[in-house]
Amino acid sequence: MSTVKIPPVLRQAVGGDRTVEVPGATMGEVLDALCAQFPAVGSQILTGDGQLHKYVNVYVNDEDARLLQWTDTPVGDADTVMILPAMAGGAR
Repeated sequence: MSTVKIPPVLRQAVGGDRTVEVPGATMGEVLDALCAQFPAVGSQILTGDGQLHKYVNVYVNDEDARLLQWTDTPVGDADTVMILPAMAGGAR
């Protein structure tokens, strides 16, 4: 199982944990399993048609998955997947 690092904004959806162990051979499978295990995460990171929101960044072992093989990026038991929703806005 891969370790998924959960950002503070999503921790309530996983019971407050900073990391969770999730099965899957690819980054896409890991995210699918995460969302199946914790449906509230899926509602925050996925679009209505099940695609990852464009403002959500995913890293596999500190490398941007978009620059690798995106959802087909292989992951193993020793790998770490990190989800980072983009932050925007603020005072002028």
